[in-house]
Amino acid sequence: MNQNIKEIEDRIKESSLWDKFVEFLDFRLIDFTYGTGQDAHDIVLKVKYVLLVALVMIFTTYLLRLVNRWVTRKMPREDKVKFNTVFSFGRWIIYIIVILIVFDSIGINVTAVFAASAALLIGVGLALQTLFQDIISGIFILIDQSAHVGDIIEINGKVGRVEEIKLRTTRAVTIDNKVLIIPNHMYLENSLFNWTQNNNITRESVTVGVAYGSDVQLVKKLLLQAANDHKSVLEDPPPLVLFTDFGDSSLNFKLIFTIDDSFMAAIPQSELRFEIDRLFRENNITIPFPQRDIHIIQNQNKA
Repeated sequence: MNQNIKEIEDRIKESSLWDKFVEFLDFRLIDFTYGTGQDAHDIVLKVKYVLLVALVMIFTTYLLRLVNRWVTRKMPREDKVKFNTVFSFGRWIIYIIVILIVFDSIGINVTAVFAASAALLIGVGLALQTLFQDIISGIFILIDQSAHVGDIIEINGKVGRVEEIKLRTTRAVTIDNKVLIIPNHMYLENSLFNWTQNNNITRESVTVGVAYGSDVQLVKKLLLQAANDHKSVLEDPPPLVLFTDFGDSSLNFKLIFTIDDSFMAAIPQSELRFEIDRLFRENNITIPFPQRDIHIIQNQNKA
């Protein structure tokens, strides 16, 4: 039996098909010499090396999937999403390390390869500078937890509810249902306001000015009435009225109230302004418009 198997192997090796296959494996995809004299380095890349790298990468991918499943099997869903995002970045680093190890093991001078492609690598690095900034910023966001899915954030005057945090970008939805794509490096370059990091309950306000001579106690009463009657305003903590300033042409007040959905704050603010205007009209409280006194000086030419 063993003799028959050996005869079959010898025939396969002696056949022209086997010779062609071996010749194909030894085919040189890349073959050049970098440097001169003692600094010369031969860089050779054969088909069999490429196949070996492919097999190693397939095995590495399968192993990383097993590690990912084992580590995240008991994690909460939110923590699992964060880990998978960071793991996806670390996976590419592992791939690069594995490829370098395989190249070094099969006799390819990795240092020579990097030296030969130094100019190209510098150009690629400059082109991908912003990409790397986004990736590093994304890792910082996941580590320090400055923003979570569902948080309402404000950056560069734009407000949105976070829907997804990726390694390079953060996707948020604005109040008018537009998708806001935020490159993660903007978190490092700008101030980030997280409206709901503590909780979803936020303090909002509406400002209004009344004419001089108005009954300020009545103004306070009407402002509190408008807030207490609104369905979106929470009873605890109760609404508060502040007499903020004596303006140029008005007495200025601020109505402070609490709601549990700051993302939709513009709607109750608008409704409160409608109600305040109605209550002021019913109680003869005037909201003044800015007034300016203009003095005209005429030059009289004497004869």
